[in-house]
Amino acid sequence: MFRFWGERSLSAEYAPLLEGKAEFIGAASETPKTPWAALDPANAVLAGGRLLYDAEFMARTPGLKVIARTGIGYDNVDLAAATRNGVVACNTPDGPTRATAEHAIALLFCVAKEVRRNQNDIERGEEKEYLTASRAVEVMGKTLGLIGLGRIGGTVAQLANGLGMSVVAFDPFITEEAVARIGAKLLPNVEDVLQAADFVSIHVPLTPDSRHLINAERLAQMKKGSFLINCARGGVVDESALADALDSGHLAGAGLDVFSVEPPPPDHPLLNRDNVVATPHVAGGSIEGKNRIYSTAILQCLDVLEGRRPPHVLNPDVYEQSG
Repeated sequence: MFRFWGERSLSAEYAPLLEGKAEFIGAASETPKTPWAALDPANAVLAGGRLLYDAEFMARTPGLKVIARTGIGYDNVDLAAATRNGVVACNTPDGPTRATAEHAIALLFCVAKEVRRNQNDIERGEEKEYLTASRAVEVMGKTLGLIGLGRIGGTVAQLANGLGMSVVAFDPFITEEAVARIGAKLLPNVEDVLQAADFVSIHVPLTPDSRHLINAERLAQMKKGSFLINCARGGVVDESALADALDSGHLAGAGLDVFSVEPPPPDHPLLNRDNVVATPHVAGGSIEGKNRIYSTAILQCLDVLEGRRPPHVLNPDVYEQSG
């Protein structure tokens, strides 16, 4: 019987996938003060996005064979350490795609329509001429700029096309043919996208090269009165610089699902603002999305444990090493 451990508790609805093959032995969320309490005998790990899966982690569980990231990003998984330890790492890239893309569009609408400002005003009991004061904008005819045009970015582009928006994008890894199918115009660099767009939505992984990709200099290149949406990783944006751009009025608003520290502290400079809509890294967490994510993660773990190669291997060298 194989043993599964997770960053979060596993819902009972996934028990049939394990039945007769494996048991779920515990989760970090069940013992937050001692997150590794049940880890030692694990053969498979369902890894979330908050804990660090490095060499020290792998040393805690000598029987570990596979780490499955329950999501797309894997910046918290040390792939080199996994390969050295003979551990297969994989992710679930198709699971959160639609949910995250829809969430990005939802944040876009929220900031365009001043949802947070209006809700704050009525909850504060402010008496004013709301219709006259409204600075909401329509999205039809506006330009959406995408930084990253992979699975999620491409889906955002298609949704935006349906709203009557023009879409421009920067992605050095996509072909012109693929861009044409998506319905976007590829621009040569990040700066061109920022300067052209009324809304900018970020869809790149966090890497050393992308950390603070959106910094003070690049925020200054965005159109005055434009909006920033981030459903990728908090570290891609310099949060202090974004707060300054909002304070100065250069940006009209931001929709954020991710922060450099999660959850962000209550006194975070981007919270408690009229022009920022924030959610706690839940963009991929639709009912349908979670089902795809966890089912795919579990089945890939079973693939490895039963001697098959899973479809979304992140460290293929581990197979060459063992072969």
